[in-house]
Amino acid sequence: MRFFYLILFFLLRYSLRIFYPRIKTVNAPKTFFGRTIYVSNHAASFMDPLVVATFRLPIVFFLTRSDVFTTISRPFLWAAHMLPIYRQHDGVDTKDENLKTFEKCAQILKYGRNLLIFGEGFTDDTFIRRIKPVKKGAVRIGFSALESIRWKKKIYIAAVGCNYSDPNQMRSDVLIATSHRICLNDYRKEFEENPNKVITDLTKLVEQLIKDQITHVESKEWCGFHEDVMRLTRKGMNAKNSDTSIPLKKRWHYSQNLAHWLNEKTEDELAKLDELKKELISYFALQKKLRINENYLFELSEKKRISRTKELLLLVVLFPFALLGLIHCGLPYYGVKKFVEGSFKRKVFWGSVKLLLGMISMGLLNIPFIFLFKAYIYPSYWFGLLYYTMIGLFGLAAYMWWINFTRFREKGVVSRTDLTKMIQKRSDLLLKVKSTIPVA
Repeated sequence: MRFFYLILFFLLRYSLRIFYPRIKTVNAPKTFFGRTIYVSNHAASFMDPLVVATFRLPIVFFLTRSDVFTTISRPFLWAAHMLPIYRQHDGVDTKDENLKTFEKCAQILKYGRNLLIFGEGFTDDTFIRRIKPVKKGAVRIGFSALESIRWKKKIYIAAVGCNYSDPNQMRSDVLIATSHRICLNDYRKEFEENPNKVITDLTKLVEQLIKDQITHVESKEWCGFHEDVMRLTRKGMNAKNSDTSIPLKKRWHYSQNLAHWLNEKTEDELAKLDELKKELISYFALQKKLRINENYLFELSEKKRISRTKELLLLVVLFPFALLGLIHCGLPYYGVKKFVEGSFKRKVFWGSVKLLLGMISMGLLNIPFIFLFKAYIYPSYWFGLLYYTMIGLFGLAAYMWWINFTRFREKGVVSRTDLTKMIQKRSDLLLKVKSTIPVA
């Protein structure tokens, strides 16, 4: 394990815990080594390798698109266990360059390390709960590595599923599920007889294993319906409208079961659902138009009133810490936000890049406070260092203070608005959803 990888392993645990307060791993490997190729879905661009490598033990090397390897970035990417993979439009001899990378992969697997490959190859511009066809490269690399070591050691392949409530929304959820491992050595005879067939068949098997680890909605046009049902029932993994008192694993299973129910429908059966689909679209569109939060409608329907006590209490308690967060993190946060949103046109990159740049900029800019703390507050570098490690939490306090201030203000508006018709519409829709969808 390279030193920079080790540093990132611990630093990202701290930063990602702030970003994702609810993180769950399912069937996570228990050892650092394993000689395994992990093939994952690619739901959230740069965020995927961060969460998979940080919250599971295996030491992994990543195959990464070659265009991010520049003169400046190459040493850092090398230190972070990243290897370049070349594509046709990269303007180089992809066959020769990729051959070098595959030889390096074989060496990594030979000495017990692991590879992490994102089987889809690219990420959609908008986060969506489904997987695209998986490419054959991961299986090819596995058999290539076995041939290079003359089948003397066992090499495995396994599927990983990254499940987000919303990868770009701070304080959302992530669940990382891992399948059982497949030993590629078991297919030696079949591979030597017909390598192309074995590679194709195993790739299809890996694709199915990934589907088993995630929420996969087969038809892209029904992904919105799936999300709307989760929002209304509050049982799934929607980032904005979920009952977080329900264990994350249970909400993940609900999301999967709802997708399975949809995937099993015939075209005629889906056509019968079209009216309900349109009603849900209309309901949430009206919410957006009136700037009314679904969470407030739920609270009104359940308790018949809107309470702002929790928000007011948090505004008071968090204020001193939020002030420190504004001092330490306000300027870096604003600078990073403006730079990322101006430089990256695809929003799918925003969350991960903001996280990394924010971690670096806030970490560097606040180093002087260790010495200022020692000079003016308490004469101890240890206490200064302890204060420095708390700065991320101060930044979180500032964020949560603003969120609760927004909710306090919005709830005030809602409490003065007659929403009887909207609440009745919500109640009617919920009844219709529960009577139509067995898993709801």
